[in-house]
Amino acid sequence: MKITPIMREYLGEIYRLERNPEGVSTSAMAERLEVSPSAVVRMLRRLDQADMLSYVPYQGVKLTTEGEREALRSIRRHRLLEVLLVQVMGFGWDEVHEQAHGLQLTITDAFEDRMDAVSGYPTHCPHGDPIPTKDGRIAATNDQPLSDTPVGAEAVLRRVKTDDGEKLRYLAELGLRPGVPVRVLHRAPFNGPLRLRANGHEHVIGTELARALRVEVMP
Repeated sequence: MKITPIMREYLGEIYRLERNPEGVSTSAMAERLEVSPSAVVRMLRRLDQADMLSYVPYQGVKLTTEGEREALRSIRRHRLLEVLLVQVMGFGWDEVHEQAHGLQLTITDAFEDRMDAVSGYPTHCPHGDPIPTKDGRIAATNDQPLSDTPVGAEAVLRRVKTDDGEKLRYLAELGLRPGVPVRVLHRAPFNGPLRLRANGHEHVIGTELARALRVEVMP
């Protein structure tokens, strides 16, 4: 069975959800892909028949080796598009997820290669996530949520795990982007807000937003 761009997009979302604490569910996929749960179930059955994954209703989904390779192809295109849209076309990092979501279904292998070259062969997307290689490999990440970082720790912001445009615009206003050194100054008890220093300024952010910021703690 030939793998279509839509099938590859589903595989990419499964790959992402497999790495979330909540795991893969038809409702989560339906929300991410803006389709009905019944459409998700039909596609999961097709992907199972194509040996891209194993799917047992009400039990779970697991990508096969080939399914993971195709998933990484989808993720590569999406993240390359985000880089192109920011670096070359001048979009904000808060705008590119939705733009790339639609465009990735239409581009060719040749367009993908040209995007890569024009963008300077990037290794990470604007939000800090690694870009898979053409042969289906992806760099390991070594970070943790800022919300779990001890008070007093010095760290570097590596990834921002949200597609919410308002949150991304707010973080940009604070100068909290991948590569920025941060230090946790105080954490209020009972899941209260965090106070941190970054770019020479102090900021207070809530626990929800702190969970979306992934940092690498410095030794």
